Amino acid sequence: MSFFAFTLVVVAAIAHAAWNLASKKASASGLTFIWLGAAASTVFYLPLAVVDIGLNGLELRSFLLGASVSAVLHVAYMFLLQRGYAAGDISVVYPMARGTGPLLTVILAIVIFGERPPPLALLGALVIVAGVVAIGLAGSAGRRRVRTASGGPGMPPAPPSRMRAGTVYGLLTGVAIAAYTLWDASVVTGGGVSPLTFMVGCTLGELVLLTPVALRRRAQLAVVWRSFKREAAIVGLLSPLSYILVLWAMQLAPVSLVAPARELSVVLVSLAGWLIYREPNPVQRMAGAIVVLGGVALLAVA
Repeated sequence: MSFFAFTLVVVAAIAHAAWNLASKKASASGLTFIWLGAAASTVFYLPLAVVDIGLNGLELRSFLLGASVSAVLHVAYMFLLQRGYAAGDISVVYPMARGTGPLLTVILAIVIFGERPPPLALLGALVIVAGVVAIGLAGSAGRRRVRTASGGPGMPPAPPSRMRAGTVYGLLTGVAIAAYTLWDASVVTGGGVSPLTFMVGCTLGELVLLTPVALRRRAQLAVVWRSFKREAAIVGLLSPLSYILVLWAMQLAPVSLVAPARELSVVLVSLAGWLIYREPNPVQRMAGAIVVLGGVALLAVA
């Protein structure tokens, strides 16, 4: 991977971690907060997209098809993730999704796009996936200890039904991550659509798909806006920026390298969760972070 593409991925990971931390306070607000973030993104980036189209033109058919399908895939990802958190334990869903997503992306990029990453890059991708799963499992172990300390002799194991549901939804979420990553990469690399304009189109599509939900929850929407308008603005600014940079990197480097490298954001969020929010089990989190950084380093030199 070139130094410039690697730099884009690193900056994208920082922006991704920042907006995730900003949205942590509003995480219980669900789709209403997501709608507000999409609305803020449209306000911020639509004028830039108009300028981009004026300067570089637009392949309208590729844009409309690409953005429409991508919006559906992104909303499906959000739906599966929320359903997974409701039906299973986050400690199962999160590592399954964040681990299988990039792994499937690497495999399918090789099969579909014919990419041939060097062995060192493949090793780096596998190392990153292992580190991400370790970080996710660290959160699981920490939650178990906290509940045990506050709730008596110990926390009973999760019912098999919740374990199965968490595993299934985690895998489905990982499939959704791989699907939108590969689709979006194909649009910006072969469809003649710039990452900025494509991202705005995707956001508009998400806004249209989520508007019926927002209208049914108008009272909640007003409350969420009053409580979290600053966080919605941060998400609206940084979430598209992080993905625009990733799509730009995919124009310069193979998807099979960019997709796992962007998981660097998981390390940053995990470290912030420990340092800022005092989340438990820092040793395993640090170990997982070091593993991920080692994998990212392998990708950087591959």
